[in-house]
Amino acid sequence: MLPSERPGWRDELVVLAVASIVFLSACVSPPHLMDDVDAAQAQIARTMLATGDWVTPRLNGVAYLEKPPLKYWLIALSFRVFGVSDWAARLPIGLGAVALCWLACRMGGWAFGARAGFHAGLVLATSIGLFLFTRILIVDVLLTLSLALAMWSFLRALDPAERYPRRWAMLLALCLAAGFLLKGFIGLVFPLAAMGLYAVCTGQWRQRDFWQRLPPVTLSLLVLGLTSPWFIAATVANPPWFDVALTSEPGKYRGFFWFFVFNEHVLRFLGRRYPRDYNTVPRLWFWCSHLVWFFPWSLFLPGVARLRLTRRPDDRASRMTLLAVLWIGFVMLFFSLSTTQEYYSLPIYPAVAVLLGAALTHDGRFQLVARWLTGGIAALAALAAGALIVLNWQTPTPGDIAQALAKSTDVYAVYTLSLGHMGDLTLQSFAYLRLPLALATAAFLTGAVGVALVRAGWVWLPVTVMLTPLLVAARIAMVAFDPYLGSYPLAQALIAARQHQPGQVVVDNQYYAFSSVFFYADLRHAWLLNGRVTNLEYGSYAPGAPQVFLDDEGFVALWRGAERVYLLVEDVHLPRIETLVGATALHTIAASGGKFLLCNQPKVQQNLASPAYKNQPKVLGYTGPGPSRVGSSMKTNLFFQRCSGDVTCGARMPSGEV
Repeated sequence: MLPSERPGWRDELVVLAVASIVFLSACVSPPHLMDDVDAAQAQIARTMLATGDWVTPRLNGVAYLEKPPLKYWLIALSFRVFGVSDWAARLPIGLGAVALCWLACRMGGWAFGARAGFHAGLVLATSIGLFLFTRILIVDVLLTLSLALAMWSFLRALDPAERYPRRWAMLLALCLAAGFLLKGFIGLVFPLAAMGLYAVCTGQWRQRDFWQRLPPVTLSLLVLGLTSPWFIAATVANPPWFDVALTSEPGKYRGFFWFFVFNEHVLRFLGRRYPRDYNTVPRLWFWCSHLVWFFPWSLFLPGVARLRLTRRPDDRASRMTLLAVLWIGFVMLFFSLSTTQEYYSLPIYPAVAVLLGAALTHDGRFQLVARWLTGGIAALAALAAGALIVLNWQTPTPGDIAQALAKSTDVYAVYTLSLGHMGDLTLQSFAYLRLPLALATAAFLTGAVGVALVRAGWVWLPVTVMLTPLLVAARIAMVAFDPYLGSYPLAQALIAARQHQPGQVVVDNQYYAFSSVFFYADLRHAWLLNGRVTNLEYGSYAPGAPQVFLDDEGFVALWRGAERVYLLVEDVHLPRIETLVGATALHTIAASGGKFLLCNQPKVQQNLASPAYKNQPKVLGYTGPGPSRVGSSMKTNLFFQRCSGDVTCGARMPSGEV
């Protein structure tokens, strides 16, 4: 099969179908948007759409200067077209993931042949890592899409057989600009470094034809023309304009330019950024985790050694192999020298998928070993999942999954990592996951049997059939975690409460603790109790920043005042609130996932026959007349266990427009 062959339309359709099942189906809620960065990104886009300020992202009115705006623009555009909803917020990420899988299919087919491209698309579409790191509204999958397209454009522009090299060069510039507007200088550094290393390794940088096909002045002007308008506008809108200090300390505001260029890029790379709202994973795990993110495709990695790697590539396959190796190597080395999250390596996924796709086209001993390892591990995984079902068959599941989890007290060390909540799982918590465990068991069994029965060239089929329902099962499992990782039920309860009895809203701790309430309840303003921390801290010191932060003294005065006040607080912080205002002053409106919506005044007696009462969501404190209080001696688990009858703890609220 000639390397120039592209995958047939049927192959591309299969890749698009699998990717759509995995990524587009996950756009629909539940699960709803999570607290922390997930709902915060959606709310920024919503604020842009509402205020018309497309330059400075804001949360709760405070400037949020960490990231460029292209992702917010895409989400806001989705809101404009489809209306404001969680699925519309997720749609750009979902479409970006599907497009990335299709692009890997086309890249692999262009370089290694149609069969290799088909495999590459399936590898990426069923990647565990890509699935995990597109469940939240982080920009990295869109950055990866722009990076991968830039790399392919680079090779296409240099291909001697290419009829329109200038068009690919222009597309390269567009991708570089998009990368910058998605995640800053990383979007320029990664592709330019990999392409520069390629040019040096091959010696093409010395050739005149190289610069004719990739005219540096023209491409630079195009990139600057696309990126500088926003950068200049953001600098002018958030003075002071220029500050080049290499120190970062609390309470010092130096404008957008300093924060974006120095604090967010230079000092973050050096681990000296303030506020330090991030953590780093061990380097060994950062490298070895890819065996999990690409399981079981990663078992076929030894076959990559059969690909031709040379400094003098003379065909598409060898050019793609060299560029992919340099691409992977630079990104991994860069983050090995910096602070690292699990998903930071996502930009290498297309390169890994293309190499794996090519390796899967070769038969040999490594193929046989990888097949048997895949079948054996899948069989063991099926036994493990089945055992969890049996062990928890009669385990009761009152309330929601939050009470069965082991929440860490070291919030900074654990939950600043992308997968930090994985450590909260306990044996009892799997009782809430019986359905996804059953689907996972069936998927693993299908994979184990299928791999043993099919011929070598068809190993992609049972692996894809195993991984697709397995990822769907993972999404179903996330629904069980919905009340724990998000606060949608509390948002619905707050909407109902404020419709009947308006009042101010206070969020304990930082904005991110209840960011989904801001989105679903459309909170344009809320008080943040001791919330001048993490990513809102810097913007809070800007001239003219809204005064939305409360200390303990201000909160006590507000809570004891005549106006009705609602408080959102996590169970671990509830004792501190009781100490401040007294347990008898806390009236519970709703509880979900170890979090509470409290009020400083008891609920007014209502007419039980009134339509307003009948239409209220049935959450704790809203199923009958009279207040419900939180006592100082009441433990969280007992609190949930006492719920019965019409009262639901952590139950999903009736969906409605947001």
